[in-house]
Amino acid sequence: MKTLVVYDIPDDRIRTKVFETCKDYGLTHIQYSAFFGPLNQNRRQELYQRLRRVLGKNEGKIIICPICDKDLTLMLEIAVPEEVACRARGAQGGGGPLIY
Repeated sequence: MKTLVVYDIPDDRIRTKVFETCKDYGLTHIQYSAFFGPLNQNRRQELYQRLRRVLGKNEGKIIICPICDKDLTLMLEIAVPEEVACRARGAQGGGGPLIY
């Protein structure tokens, strides 16, 4: 089963530890504070326990969400490759709207 991990942690040191822990479990970094990948129930529980220890009593929130294959087929994604976005803004990286 696939697993989505998202987190909001203000402390850079703790956030980096969460990042490294997710990488250790073979998850793919898909957004600034989000990871995705296959984990069985036991590995997901291990990850939960490890992330609980990493966060400790520090401020933050971590969500670990299993996603079944059926639900994955219903997933919708909107993505603009970075090189397209950069070209649309111009070589200087101006802040104008994206035009295709």
